[in-house]
Amino acid sequence: MSNRLKSAGMIAGMVLSWSVYYAVSKVMVNATGSAFLAGFLLRAAAFVFLTLQLLLDRELSQVFRQGRTARILLLIGVFGFLLDLFANLGYAHGSLSTGTALLKTDVLMVNLVTVVLYRRKLSLSDWIGTLVMLFGVLLVLGVDFGSLSWNPGDLLFLLSAACVTANAFIIKHAQEKYRASSDMISYYNNFVVLLLFGSSAALAGNFESARIGTIPGFWPLVLLGGLAQAGIYFFYYRNLRAYEVWIVKLYLLLMPVVSCLIGTVFLDETLTATKLLGIAVVLAGAAVILLHGKFNKKAGI
Repeated sequence: MSNRLKSAGMIAGMVLSWSVYYAVSKVMVNATGSAFLAGFLLRAAAFVFLTLQLLLDRELSQVFRQGRTARILLLIGVFGFLLDLFANLGYAHGSLSTGTALLKTDVLMVNLVTVVLYRRKLSLSDWIGTLVMLFGVLLVLGVDFGSLSWNPGDLLFLLSAACVTANAFIIKHAQEKYRASSDMISYYNNFVVLLLFGSSAALAGNFESARIGTIPGFWPLVLLGGLAQAGIYFFYYRNLRAYEVWIVKLYLLLMPVVSCLIGTVFLDETLTATKLLGIAVVLAGAAVILLHGKFNKKAGI
């Protein structure tokens, strides 16, 4: 398999895994009536798959041999939990449309960190392509621009986006400075988030929910969501090792497009003209960035 084909497969696997997880997560939150319980169940299923992977690779013992690296791995897990926590609290106290838009500002945050802290020069085409893709994503997500408003609870969405941004760079740092393997980062991250979701669900009394297992295919959906979460860890962390953070984040803007198509085919969601326009805009923005990159490569820039 050529390197180009392998890279495309890794990107496609990341986008597809995240899209499937997003779709299953929505179903599970509705089925259980609790974001914490749904998060716990999906991370518990992912824990099984991740453990099986390490057993098959004969690397499970490495979990207990991380030394000082374990501290940054635990930190990644804490940020992984906080980004979900702040988003959930934002939806409870803020505006849905505004929140959906603000959560996507992590792409712009990553670009700014790349320019300011890492002193990586992004071209005008990169910025234009990013903004075009972001606008298209908001159309796909059905954000009502006319109802956008601001209230203090919306700050929670910005905190979530900031946690997403920080976590991506912390993961990149762990890979480059501490030589942490993608599988160890995945295992620690999932385990910490699993414990924190479980504790939150227990404190909220969610484990007593009578809605657990009441929808058809409940447990197969839990397993599918867990497998998708394991896929996110596998592909996302390896892509972060191979590419700059801002590039990986741009590829992830394709995730709502795939999620939209999954929802249309499997969840009886409607593919509206606005969503179709959004898909076209996202692809147009991606084309601007890709074509500019190819031009620079040919020109030797």
